[in-house]
Amino acid sequence: TMNCDHLLTRLDPRVKLISTLALLVMVISSRGIVFPLLVATVCLALCLSLGVRPKLLLVRFAEPLFIAIMVLFLKLFFSGVVPLFSFQIFGVAIAGHKDGLLEGLFIASRIGGAVSLVTLLGFSTSFTDLMAALAWLRAPRGFIEVSLFAWRYLFVLSADAQVVYAAQKNRLGYAGLLRGMRSFGTLAGALVIKAFD
Repeated sequence: TMNCDHLLTRLDPRVKLISTLALLVMVISSRGIVFPLLVATVCLALCLSLGVRPKLLLVRFAEPLFIAIMVLFLKLFFSGVVPLFSFQIFGVAIAGHKDGLLEGLFIASRIGGAVSLVTLLGFSTSFTDLMAALAWLRAPRGFIEVSLFAWRYLFVLSADAQVVYAAQKNRLGYAGLLRGMRSFGTLAGALVIKAFD
């Protein structure tokens, strides 16, 4: 469970939002990898001190981490001129480049720092408090209204999905692979119709 008595949860959401935006600009415009990695380390430590489970952090970071690894891979093998290593696979020469690796690490550190900041803000601030802080910062009224509307209906759609899933499971809708895929398709179709409704 989350630590509701933590200093970050008691801090004014406007201060957290402005600080996050300022640090985000600093991370993105950073010239090296030290500052973004330092920000990422501090943010992850603060998330753990808030009581966030490491498994949940891994889920939150799975997609950005995959993107960072792919950028690192692409920069290493397809960018740069200074060779770091080379090998052959089926007669095709493949070379890794030192300057490509450094550029990939630079981009990956920015990704890690930025995602860590947004994750920490999300875990330490409720969505409604975040929207109130955005309204105080004079964010467009339409954006805030649509965001609150979408946030409200995510819970409605989630409840509907749980009802349909429980009914399908009770009728052995997920007993086999083919039947499970058919049931999942029906569930997804019902949710899309409900969302449009």
